[in-house]
Amino acid sequence: MLESDWASRYDGKLLSAREAVGKIPAGSRILIGSGAAEPVTLVESLAEHGGHLSDNDIVHLLTLGSAPYVRPEFAGRFRHSAFFIGPNVREAVQAGRADFTPVFLSEIPRLIRSRRARIDVALLQVTPPDARGYVSLGVSVDIVRAAVEAADLVIAEVNPLMPRTFGDSFVQIDDIDWLVPVQTPILELEAEPLDDVSIAIGRHVAGLVPHGATLQTGIGKIPHAVMAALKNHEDLGIHTEMLSDSVIDLVLSGVINGRKKTLLPRKLVTSFVMGTRRLYDWVNENPAVELRPSDFTNDPFVIAQNERMIAINSALAVDLTGQVAADTLWGRFFSGIGGQVDFIRGAARSSQGKPIIALPSTAQGGTVSRIQTVLDAGAGVVTSRGDVHWVVTEYGAADLWGKNVRQRAAALIEIAHPDFRAELVAQAKARKYVLPDQRLPRVPPRGEEAVDLELESKAKISIRPIRISDEEPLRALLYALSDDSRYQRFHAHVCPPGHEQLLRWVDVDHDECVALVATTVSDAGEELIAVARYDVDKASGRADVSVVVADAWQNRGVGTLLFRRLAEVARARGVAGFRADVLANNGRMLAIFNKSGLQVGTRLDQGTYRVNMAFPQ
Repeated sequence: MLESDWASRYDGKLLSAREAVGKIPAGSRILIGSGAAEPVTLVESLAEHGGHLSDNDIVHLLTLGSAPYVRPEFAGRFRHSAFFIGPNVREAVQAGRADFTPVFLSEIPRLIRSRRARIDVALLQVTPPDARGYVSLGVSVDIVRAAVEAADLVIAEVNPLMPRTFGDSFVQIDDIDWLVPVQTPILELEAEPLDDVSIAIGRHVAGLVPHGATLQTGIGKIPHAVMAALKNHEDLGIHTEMLSDSVIDLVLSGVINGRKKTLLPRKLVTSFVMGTRRLYDWVNENPAVELRPSDFTNDPFVIAQNERMIAINSALAVDLTGQVAADTLWGRFFSGIGGQVDFIRGAARSSQGKPIIALPSTAQGGTVSRIQTVLDAGAGVVTSRGDVHWVVTEYGAADLWGKNVRQRAAALIEIAHPDFRAELVAQAKARKYVLPDQRLPRVPPRGEEAVDLELESKAKISIRPIRISDEEPLRALLYALSDDSRYQRFHAHVCPPGHEQLLRWVDVDHDECVALVATTVSDAGEELIAVARYDVDKASGRADVSVVVADAWQNRGVGTLLFRRLAEVARARGVAGFRADVLANNGRMLAIFNKSGLQVGTRLDQGTYRVNMAFPQ
């Protein structure tokens, strides 16, 4: 057929929705277009005018429509099999009127093309054809592209309100059997309002995102909170399975520009778009946005080609060994595997990439902990403990990659809700996950959260309260000190302290004793590079203070910044001042004190300076 002849063939394909449904044979396996691109008129006609149909299977990913085919009265006509369980079909799946197919999103197109997941009929929604007779699949390419290629019968709604998108979204009119003209608004998904928990999670996740990173995010408050927290980042890119409204403002402000992307630079790559009309108008004929099939966007080997790939996914629960439950809730199917594992594995193999699982610390109004000693009976593990790297709640971020179970359990308990930490510690001890003397993590007061700072060398450090899980990093820091640095700190040539002493050092009450650490993050994970501590003497109101900086980070300003932060905390708490004993030849420590802004007085006593520091009025 000549390209110029398409218009005459187009008119011969036009039918009403009722007529088009009449073309579907009984016993067919029908795929419905995904997300916001669901062909609503055809779906409604299936229910209203599909009396001739029986024993038909309906398959799809998440859709935004009402899904009338799962209602009990249609049980003899339709049975739904969900690749991903959305709210509109969840009750039917849980009641046994519909099925769930666990599968990686990246593999569904291959299942369809190979006919292992047979598709006889594809119902979709497209744009009107262009001058050459090509329609666009609009806001959903994902698994629909494979269905168009594999189905025996393709029926499409033609909707002028569907955005015309670029990438691998175009279908020649000859590849569609029947066309149903409609003019109905594209289904929308409004963003949920952010709350304090999602905002805190977003801030913690944003702290793990380097400049120049490429991002994958999903649906819900947490992804939106993460994007809101990235407004001061630079040169971000997008490679994701879903694009939402939250990207628009970051693109318009220049934060997302794709300049540093190593795969399809300057392109926002996604497999489907779901949000509000504002988003649909923005992606319409936008050459910066490319929609690709799921076997491209979600292929871990493709994902890994993006350097600094940051994958952000949600979960229902995480156990203390790192197993992630994301598709089941209390033993019942809730959602699906989706693209979580695809992106977790792709980001893990990306140069400087980070796979992140982000979730609130509690559920059901704070009555249930999402950090659990063991997952509930019947919970499905979507992401294995071997795949998990970062886990984030509103209480912080835990890096699990390469850590043993004891280290994982301690780190996860620290980011659990404080109301459940004692129970988790007791259960972890009973299962021998932690040592018998494992301490209960304490919660630092508000205002003492981590702060990110930049040294004169442009190196970035983070200063935060010390944690129970810092015992081993602190031991590593002390062992790595040179003999001279160790002597300057302890005033003697001593070996680093053992477990019991270190445990006392990291288990501070955040009141009379405060300890802060300085850390850096690299491909090797978080490294503890300095620690500062004070202990209050109740009689004088002053506090004894000490600072230790790793040899490689000395003379770079780390000690100065760390001590200033410690002084801020002490002054806010009403501490009268600091005191310390410093060897006369320890010029570096004396310089840190003198640069602090405190009123410093010294008295030399047998080779040691007795230093007293007061906060200026």
